Amino acid sequence: MDAQGTLPKAKADADKNATSDEEKKGLACVQVAFSARRGEPASVLVAVALPFDCFGQQITEKDLPGFAEGASEGLKQSFDLGDPIHGNYTLGSHNMWIERAKGNPKGHPDLSYTVEITCGLLKKAAVCWMAMAADDAALRVFEQGAVTLDGESADALVPPNVFDKKPS
Repeated sequence: MDAQGTLPKAKADADKNATSDEEKKGLACVQVAFSARRGEPASVLVAVALPFDCFGQQITEKDLPGFAEGASEGLKQSFDLGDPIHGNYTLGSHNMWIERAKGNPKGHPDLSYTVEITCGLLKKAAVCWMAMAADDAALRVFEQGAVTLDGESADALVPPNVFDKKPS
């Protein structure tokens, strides 16, 4: 995937919809850490980081849901999404926020995707991993990929039971 070719347009589109100077500053600092594309229709996996030194402030745990929801809003510029489900979990010492929704690319109602985003805070950056999965196999690759966060290894980015209903 040509992230460098698509990121400037995505940033410009997001900048038009930014509602605060802080949001615009964050958009200017965001970096693509990883991107991959496979299949037809294409599944896309992307990781983006917001370095705190560029942003000029540290995002705190209490800010994580707002930051993550803002990142999720960016996906709505490219996808028509249904009602999302949310969750929270931990990977080692890192609190994570996650959202999953079914949807389709704007202008392509015939294509069905699972769109998932999970965000967390590292020592030097806030990071979000996003999947636009065209099939279950792509979603499994995204969720079951091993990660290392600030030196702490986890067997999977997303625990298998993160969206299970809790008994009431």
